[in-house]
Amino acid sequence: MREMKVNADSHAYPVYVGENLRFQVGRLLKEDYSSILIISDTTVGELYLEDIMSGINHPHIFHTLVPAGEASKNIEQFYEVHTKAIEYGLDRHSLIIALGGGVIGDLAGFVAATYMRGVDYVQIPTTILAHDSSVGGKVAVNHHLGKNLIGNFYPPKAVIYDVQTLESLDAKQVRSGYAELVKEAFIGDDQFLQQLLDIQLNDINSSQLIEHLYNGIHIKASIVEQDEKEAGIRKYLNLGHTLGHALEAEAGYGRIAHGEAVAIGILFALYVSEKEYGINLPYQQLLGWLHLNGYPLNISGAAPEALIRRMKSDKKNIGSRIQMILLQSPGNVTTKEINEELLTDYLTTFKRKLV
Repeated sequence: MREMKVNADSHAYPVYVGENLRFQVGRLLKEDYSSILIISDTTVGELYLEDIMSGINHPHIFHTLVPAGEASKNIEQFYEVHTKAIEYGLDRHSLIIALGGGVIGDLAGFVAATYMRGVDYVQIPTTILAHDSSVGGKVAVNHHLGKNLIGNFYPPKAVIYDVQTLESLDAKQVRSGYAELVKEAFIGDDQFLQQLLDIQLNDINSSQLIEHLYNGIHIKASIVEQDEKEAGIRKYLNLGHTLGHALEAEAGYGRIAHGEAVAIGILFALYVSEKEYGINLPYQQLLGWLHLNGYPLNISGAAPEALIRRMKSDKKNIGSRIQMILLQSPGNVTTKEINEELLTDYLTTFKRKLV
């Protein structure tokens, strides 16, 4: 098992990455709680809920399941889970456990942040993608006009990451998760980036996966510790997300995997960076890796004007001026405002290059 500590403003919390950890949750919890509510989805709950409960010896443990998929990260499900928590009698000394991918982590974390003005919660990620969302304390639900617009900064008490739960992921979910690892490598570690761009996703073994996840979490944690509330460099973690979120919203949440949309967004960020700074970045290398690993790259049906309308609602923006996270080199990240006319040209030419 690999372990690290993340130092949030309110408290430090451990991150555990290893095998069979889903059976050891009770041992890894450091506090006593009056009751425990496990929040999961219909897919993950069927696979791992009993494993989690078998490792927790507590007289008052409850669970609730929401429909699987991004569409459940909405205000209606948020309200429904609050209702369940009230019905089960949770109090201010209760614990919420988020068992699932990024959707469950965000939803359950936001429930924890707001239930009785805040109760403790623990993240138990079950996707590769959730290595990113489970660390750093950003919790939210979607609005139909934009992703993650209703939320808070609320760190967990622990992250318990059992990589054996990742064995049930399909190829689409693996691609989605590794896009975020590539993002973190572009931001913080060129050696890690080259290591990732040299692999094929269907050849990864468990020890490699633990190492990749640990490296990605370490990069994110080092940034979050410097800027927890996204006043400065934490914005860099949104590399690829300006276009990625717009693609998700335009397609309809859940129709394109978050990480697959972010992969296209990272590629676009490299394209814009090369144009804006007159430099050469590993655009072709990334494009080749995305093709090799089966990432869907056809966005011909998304009109630039529609994407720009979505991009204007991005949380990094000031007013309606679009701020993009760009690179001057791997590890050298910048933020730059791109005017709408130029951005339209970039999107149009970028789309042609992908066909």
